[in-house]
Amino acid sequence: MSELPKGWSIPKAEHVRVGDIDCLSDDWYRLYRVSFDLKRSDGSWQHQTRETYERGNGAGILLYNPTDRTVILTRQFRLPSFVNGNEDGMLIEVPAGLLDDRDPAAAVIAEVEEETGYKIGKPREVFDLFMSPGSVTERLHLFVAEVTRDHREGEGGGLHHEGEDIDVLEVGFADVLAMMADGRIRDAKTVILLQHALLNGLFGK
Repeated sequence: MSELPKGWSIPKAEHVRVGDIDCLSDDWYRLYRVSFDLKRSDGSWQHQTRETYERGNGAGILLYNPTDRTVILTRQFRLPSFVNGNEDGMLIEVPAGLLDDRDPAAAVIAEVEEETGYKIGKPREVFDLFMSPGSVTERLHLFVAEVTRDHREGEGGGLHHEGEDIDVLEVGFADVLAMMADGRIRDAKTVILLQHALLNGLFGK
């Protein structure tokens, strides 16, 4: 097996033999071609090659205000959605970002402040998910946190040097569910967290 890329951890498994790992692109993040042998259900071995995108792991969070019955969301341009039919390229999402070698909770606390201006305490993790396992290595840690108006200490908007230009939205519970139902909210991590909130009574009655 080739030397593992930074951040990779391949478990020992009797049904997988990883071979060559070649870096195809090292620009914003890294694209690798991985050759491996997979033991099929009938006991035979099949050689396969797949491309795998390595962008690091991330964290996202649903901020909900039970007093005002609102959630705090962001709106920003997402190029991949734009080139795949999203007319203006804008997506409404929960605050989120890459871990960059930080603890998931610490990372999401920092992202919340950068993107929304809210300063929060310890969030509660509710999911650890692979969001696009067919091609992307990313694991996404998803959190929830209760907030009030007093938690907002800045304007947010993201970091200019990272190309971020983020609108902060405060949306009512009923409105956000309607937006999810009619397609105005199309981001997967956001839908997952909103469904979690609905199923677990975070929005109350």
